[in-house]
Amino acid sequence: MKIISLLGATGSVGTQTIDVIREHPTEFKLAAFSVGKNINLARKLIAEFNPELVSVQDYQDCHTLKAEFPQTKFTYGNEGLIEAAVFEKADILVNAVLGSVGLHPTLQAIECGKVIAIANKETLVTAGHLVMEAARKNNVQLLPVDSEHSAIFQALQGEKEKNIEKLILTASGGSFRDRTRDELVNVTVKEALNHPNWSMGAKITIDSATMMNKGLEVIEAHWLFQMPYEKIDVLLHHESIIHSMIEFHDSSIIAQLGTPDMRVPIQYALTYPDRLPLPTKNRLNLASIGKLHFQEMDVERFRCLQFAFMAGKEGGTMPTVLNAANETAVAAFLEGKIRFLQIEDLIEKALSSHQSMNHPSLTMIEEVDQETRQYVQSLL
Repeated sequence: MKIISLLGATGSVGTQTIDVIREHPTEFKLAAFSVGKNINLARKLIAEFNPELVSVQDYQDCHTLKAEFPQTKFTYGNEGLIEAAVFEKADILVNAVLGSVGLHPTLQAIECGKVIAIANKETLVTAGHLVMEAARKNNVQLLPVDSEHSAIFQALQGEKEKNIEKLILTASGGSFRDRTRDELVNVTVKEALNHPNWSMGAKITIDSATMMNKGLEVIEAHWLFQMPYEKIDVLLHHESIIHSMIEFHDSSIIAQLGTPDMRVPIQYALTYPDRLPLPTKNRLNLASIGKLHFQEMDVERFRCLQFAFMAGKEGGTMPTVLNAANETAVAAFLEGKIRFLQIEDLIEKALSSHQSMNHPSLTMIEEVDQETRQYVQSLL
């Protein structure tokens, strides 16, 4: 049995991780987890899984839950998040929190030798060089949970890195893939949250609509697979059936296919190098689908993807600025403070105003992150 610590248990990836654990009670045990403010769901999870440690965001929630579940240890805040990440009995840390808050817990868990199933994009985007260096130093595996990176990881099994021509990440195009830029001027938050293929959290769904989600994944792929940006492509694929592909230098292409179901890559990360059955009504039936559609990615139409490639290639603190500006801008859009296309404008201004610093330390990354958020807020 694998003992699991889960950060972000009440989010989209977190709840689907819970589904996988629930489906295989003899294979997995949820021993520690963190939640934000969804305390009602946290109560249900504590009652069902009887974890040893639970971290919450606020002290008052921590105090309340302690009285209700005396058999469980509770902690809170950033320190609590780290405590859950490094829980000594856990074999695997599933990092499914949203945002740069996931960086410190990941680094601490790596220092403790935990296997990391990583769904927290911002960890690799903002500090990929530090994370990968720490993983190599501590001989720790980083197993991708994002469907695109899991697809590449699966397609690479038994293959040699020297034979790779390029990685091809597929993108659904998000909520507005069939609209022109002129048609995006006055789109609403409700429209932006209506993703055609996937059920995800609000922030990731907006990132999918701007194509920043794919941009962040490009930077992740660069670090996870040690691949130069010149050998990473993005292809528009409406159906989200092919999750990503690898082209080899003999012209062969290997792809991983499946219905849009995040439980598949989550479970693969938890069971690697083995596989377990996954009961689902949505098994892939290519005959019923009939056709798959592909389209070249237009970086002028999806400018956030262009920003991500630029920031990734420049490196240093530029990806930190990209991520912090995007998080701040998306939050402003969700709160109704800016229009959809202004997300791009704010990110571009933040990138243009920043002088990148090479090989940044963790302290430097944190400082740039905060400075960027403050700068974008000043523009609102």
